[in-house]
Amino acid sequence: MTRLGIVLSGRGSNFLAIADQIQQGNLPAEIAVVISNRPDAAGLAAARERGLVALALPSKGLDREEYDQRLVAALKEHQVDWVILAGYLRILSAEFIRAFPQRILNIHPSLLPAFPGLDAQEQAFTYGVKIAGCTVHFVDEQLDHGPIVLQAAVPVADSDTAQTLSARLLREEHRLYSEALRLLLTRPWRIVDRRVVLGE
Repeated sequence: MTRLGIVLSGRGSNFLAIADQIQQGNLPAEIAVVISNRPDAAGLAAARERGLVALALPSKGLDREEYDQRLVAALKEHQVDWVILAGYLRILSAEFIRAFPQRILNIHPSLLPAFPGLDAQEQAFTYGVKIAGCTVHFVDEQLDHGPIVLQAAVPVADSDTAQTLSARLLREEHRLYSEALRLLLTRPWRIVDRRVVLGE
């Protein structure tokens, strides 16, 4: 069984959506550990309520390289096969990415390469886009840059606010992240240039 390491900084709603899909038998994986750089993260409490291993690994006062060494060690101690970022608000070091080559996934609330970085939904809304969306992608050494696995488009209504758009985007994220992970775990795939090519 594929072992997932979930890394988060906040409420972890995407983590909970994945956990639900595993529980329902729709994802051939198990959650080996949930780790947060913030000890008060709601996602840690939610993981403990589900009986999962949940670790607080505070990042305050540590530089990126030192912290990532500790994070890699914790993930490897729990023998994870894939690292799933679920609202993790730190940029990963090159050393971390090299520790799990082509095994780190992230979901970003825009149709990359548009609106990378923080507050993507608000960026898109302020820009006046007519179609927003979300992207599941592999993580590489550049911010919100790695090869794209799946994307979903969300139309922007004239009546939308940044909050209503964000709520609709989050529902799509919950669906898309589990679907992307299911495809990668159940079908052969390869990366050609920047394209993720799925086999039968």
